[in-house]
Amino acid sequence: MFTGGLPAWKKDKNIVYSSPAYILDSIKTKTPVVVVDVRNESKALKGHIDGAVNFSPDQLKQAKKSFPSDKSAPIIIYSDSDKESQAAFKTIRKWGYKNASILEGGITGWAKAGNSLKSGQLASEIVYIPKPVKGSIPVSEFKAIATSMPGDAVILDVRDASEVASGMIKGAINVPTQDVAARLSEIPKDKKIVIHCRTGIRASMAYQTLVEKGYNAYFLDAKITVTPEGTFKIES
Repeated sequence: MFTGGLPAWKKDKNIVYSSPAYILDSIKTKTPVVVVDVRNESKALKGHIDGAVNFSPDQLKQAKKSFPSDKSAPIIIYSDSDKESQAAFKTIRKWGYKNASILEGGITGWAKAGNSLKSGQLASEIVYIPKPVKGSIPVSEFKAIATSMPGDAVILDVRDASEVASGMIKGAINVPTQDVAARLSEIPKDKKIVIHCRTGIRASMAYQTLVEKGYNAYFLDAKITVTPEGTFKIES
């Protein structure tokens, strides 16, 4: 296990992978995500993930200005070659995109899992427009709840234990995203559940889980840093 958790793993410039389920969930929840096919155009035209844009390895080197100005944009890279995907990942990370990742299993794994492929022309350009995601809570409201901790609301911190060790909002409860479904008994169902992680991505995943289980849940769609004293700073 990497002791610093996912944020430290990313900071150390290690390869990050995303599952096909992440793309499917993004489509389902209409969460903006950039999917990049880094194969040669002839291969991409024969079958690609719907909505993907195509930059061959040579084209990608000159495509920096085509990517979103928002460096927090989630970017998922795929190919039929892990070596090719990793090279593209490293290039895009050097441009400052901290939420870049490689599609686990590549285009082959996507197809083998029964997911559809689209033939023909790919998207001509990257269109990334961050939108308020259903279930997100205004920063001002989050601050009010986290500061006063009213009796009818709970702050749920879904970061990993290694992250929580460096600071946690006073009065919050911690259940890592991957454990939420198995630890529902620790999350009161008669209160408003306000979820946060470090960037909002894992919080949105936990939000989906809780809503499906009938909880009155919301999540903070913003970056948040918590100090050892329990105070916090939000970057919206």
